Amino acid sequence: MDVKQAVEAVLFASDEPVSVGKLHELIPGAKPADIREAVRQLKEEYDAAGRAFSVEEIAEGVQVLTRPEYADIIARLTRAKAEKKLSAAALEVLALVAYKQPIKRADIEAVRGVQSGEILRALMERKLVRVAGREDVPGAPVQYGTTKEFLEAFGLRSLEDLPRPEEMK
Repeated sequence: MDVKQAVEAVLFASDEPVSVGKLHELIPGAKPADIREAVRQLKEEYDAAGRAFSVEEIAEGVQVLTRPEYADIIARLTRAKAEKKLSAAALEVLALVAYKQPIKRADIEAVRGVQSGEILRALMERKLVRVAGREDVPGAPVQYGTTKEFLEAFGLRSLEDLPRPEEMK
């Protein structure tokens, strides 16, 4: 079995990033080094051929993604999923969780000045936010953090890829 073709098949079939470890599990006899080399070759081939897609590292894995210059076309394709858009309030809560995690609901509400429990629940249902632990104080309030799905939804490799506040001015 050709490792590069097997990697390509898995990446095309998957709708989420696939780690090298997962590729290793799925492709019999393939060594992790061979898989990494296959990913590198696929990326080079797609780039050299000027394909409308590329292989990108995202959320601790690799995924075939459409190039940014086709974002408008893809957006028109996915408008049917408009109900999945986040409200301004949900984006505000999500930004606080992403930048300040682990963070308690009370801290989110102190910044926003309004109750945020329902929004946190909705973000958890969409698997963008998770319970990251409990603070070691009386009452042990829940602390929230982001998920792998958050990284995928926003096209981030890791939290270090979040824009810095000074970059947003």
